[in-house]
Amino acid sequence: MEDSVRVGKASDLADGDMMLAEVGDEQVLVCRVGGSYFAVGDECPHAGGSLSDGYLEGEEVECPLHGSLFSVKTGENTGPPATEGVPTYQVTVEGEDLMVGPASP
Repeated sequence: MEDSVRVGKASDLADGDMMLAEVGDEQVLVCRVGGSYFAVGDECPHAGGSLSDGYLEGEEVECPLHGSLFSVKTGENTGPPATEGVPTYQVTVEGEDLMVGPASP
């Protein structure tokens, strides 16, 4: 993947785990759900909370500030008070390296 960044080893994340990574100048939440890896923007659009400090349940991450919910698969906002989603990033595994690319259009 062009412009992708190594954020760790694939084995660093067990199923249901998440971590904060830096991709370029952006903070990105990387997680593993159902054996697949996903990445979304770390900042909640409602009040700027760090989603990596929140809670992952299934494929949704909950913002620790006010409880907004986001799909880690699509970035879609799935619960208030936020009304906007977060950006998504492509994730690939190259050998044992966990790679995250720029935000998807």
